[in-house]
Amino acid sequence: MNWAYPLGWPELTALLVFLFLYMGYAVRTWRLAAPLQQRGWRLAWKLVLRLTYFSLLLVALLGPAYGLTQQPVRTAGKDVWLLLDVSRSMDAPDVSPTRLLKARAELSELINRFQADRIGLVVFAADAYVQCPLTYDQSALQLFVNTIQTNLLPAGTTDLAPALDLVLARLSATPQPAGSPPRATALVLVSDGEDFGENLEPTVRQLTRSGARLFTVGVGTPEGSRIPRKGGYVRDANGRDAITRLEPKTLRRLAEQTGGQYFELTDQRNEFPLLVNALNRVEGQAEQVRTVSVADNRYRYPLALALLLLGVDILLTVKIIRP
Repeated sequence: MNWAYPLGWPELTALLVFLFLYMGYAVRTWRLAAPLQQRGWRLAWKLVLRLTYFSLLLVALLGPAYGLTQQPVRTAGKDVWLLLDVSRSMDAPDVSPTRLLKARAELSELINRFQADRIGLVVFAADAYVQCPLTYDQSALQLFVNTIQTNLLPAGTTDLAPALDLVLARLSATPQPAGSPPRATALVLVSDGEDFGENLEPTVRQLTRSGARLFTVGVGTPEGSRIPRKGGYVRDANGRDAITRLEPKTLRRLAEQTGGQYFELTDQRNEFPLLVNALNRVEGQAEQVRTVSVADNRYRYPLALALLLLGVDILLTVKIIRP
């Protein structure tokens, strides 16, 4: 015999409250009956009856399980690629503590919400590479996310195209079973939106044809910030401190053209919960049906008996005080 739920303090508290109130009711009845020379012992069998069906209700609540049954379980999931900008501008502190550290923390929370899906990680700046291929191993993925720094790639200006092209190459290289639809795929691109690439249109058209949906997250503020580096700040070609700002226009356009959505992570607004909801609405593809052995919960039997005894208690009345 197994139990679906352990006996805890809520159940014990309910039992003690029942006993306390019922014993108070019994004592009060006997005290009222004694001056009238009536016998309160007629109430005793009701006490036994009520204790019995209350205990049966408690047993049903705990879920007694006996034996095993075979049940089919259909597994379904999708592929989620996380594309994270690691250019030097992601060190800007306009989103505390920095854009990159805040994005890393939010991505860690996002990963925890998708245990049944495969998730991969791509980092990019002027170039891109796969930091972690698609995996169900949440612990390994979390480790990769927590070690991301802006010095992972050579210093250079941000280009969104290489990261998208890299994911597209992975999608085309993944074999699909004959006659089955393509596996549902979503891309989450996290960047400040400063794109110094030449032409994104061919990549966007190819991404749209693939059926993958691109969700973009703009990190930063319109006011912007200087970019710290060792010994000072990054300077522009004129020798002045470079200012990096959130540029949402390109990110918004990418999301709209691929059927996705644009979200922001700023010092005033965090739309990552909205991103999680949007990803949840992307339906995963059914992969396989397998049979698992589960304990047979037989709560119905004590529940039915308890309801029967409760009906008996209602129908049969006892007069303690008679004229």
